[in-house]
Amino acid sequence: MSFQSLGLSEALLKAVSKKGYTTPSPIQQKAIPPVLAGKDVLASAQTGTGKTAGFTLPLLHILSENPKEKFRPVRALILTPTRELAAQVYANVREYSEFLNLRSAVIFGGVNQKPQAAAIRQGIDILVATPGRLLDLQNQGLLSLKRVEIFVLDEADRMLDMGFLRDIERIIKSMPEKRQNLMFSATFSKDIKKLAHGILNHPVHVEATPENTTVEAISQKVYRVAKGLKTGLIIKLISDGNWKQVLVFGRTKHGANKLCEKMVKAGITAAAIHGNKSQGARTKALAGFKSGRVRVLVATDIAARGLDIPLLPHVINFELPNIPEDYVHRIGRTGRAGASGEALSLVSADETSFLRGIEKLIEMKLPVQIIEGFEPDPNASTAPIKQGQGRQNRNSRNSGNSNRNSKGNTNSRRPKRSNDRRN
Repeated sequence: MSFQSLGLSEALLKAVSKKGYTTPSPIQQKAIPPVLAGKDVLASAQTGTGKTAGFTLPLLHILSENPKEKFRPVRALILTPTRELAAQVYANVREYSEFLNLRSAVIFGGVNQKPQAAAIRQGIDILVATPGRLLDLQNQGLLSLKRVEIFVLDEADRMLDMGFLRDIERIIKSMPEKRQNLMFSATFSKDIKKLAHGILNHPVHVEATPENTTVEAISQKVYRVAKGLKTGLIIKLISDGNWKQVLVFGRTKHGANKLCEKMVKAGITAAAIHGNKSQGARTKALAGFKSGRVRVLVATDIAARGLDIPLLPHVINFELPNIPEDYVHRIGRTGRAGASGEALSLVSADETSFLRGIEKLIEMKLPVQIIEGFEPDPNASTAPIKQGQGRQNRNSRNSGNSNRNSKGNTNSRRPKRSNDRRN
């Protein structure tokens, strides 16, 4: 199947060709036709499957067929959970609309709102946004969604994980009832199905998994190690292997910063990306990592969601997530587009139950290795880490990455905390 056969306009085909794509991915083949037909779509697709183009291309096609050139209200809203994902989706919208007379903008917290408000004031057709900043601008009377024709909810599962349900509900109420709705999620939990039922009208269900499954495409390995020896082991692995690009996952922002400092002291260029970092610092860290100036990027789960890093060879779980699905999301950053990838997990005694949960989910026993000098502690307790000890619980994820600025906080349900920094 070719992009031409999907019924897209010549201007879009030209933009797709310019990006070097010739054949649509499975999710694009399945999602584009029903979207073009004006139907609501519920899609199951993970990052790395080409899902962004799966909704961006038909959305642009529909809007370009009925242009509103004089007065440009927001006609399409794409809602994403994180800043980084919003920026990436916006970049895709810009690239694919290069030969169309359509305007777009992106809004998220952590940066000055004035340029964002100015872009909206000038008139835009497509708006990519995170919930917090969107509501802030709405509350200030700087943004209207009364003319939205197409609504896209991207990474809906992560939206719920981050506590955005009420924000989503409020945003939906500010849009016309008659509109096309597209919802993309990596998983279909009970809560996701409930949300979909409230948003979508007789949706077309589409599902696409990567050609290679997580297990098949990625070499996975567990290193059993004493908790206090993890830092030394990760430095040894990166140094001995002479690895040039490594994405490392930790549970907490403080832990990510601490690990970065120790790596730099060991002569390894490293940067951290998490919710307490300014947007400028996060953008700089990611750019340095992609260009090769930074060898190691240490990230928390939320901050790394949606990161598009092509051909990433190594992912290391410095700490295992207590939610098995997060493990799949983490290691899915490598082994993309048919390339080989390696995922390593450093597992201490108190993470034993987390490991069992992961193995149950992926339906395989992960190979275990012990390196001399970094042996596990035989006397350490296997009791799991308690809530708030060494990890952020689900609700606290909002504190570092809710895409809110310090002004105009409208979400009264979240308790205030001394470390709560709205982005």
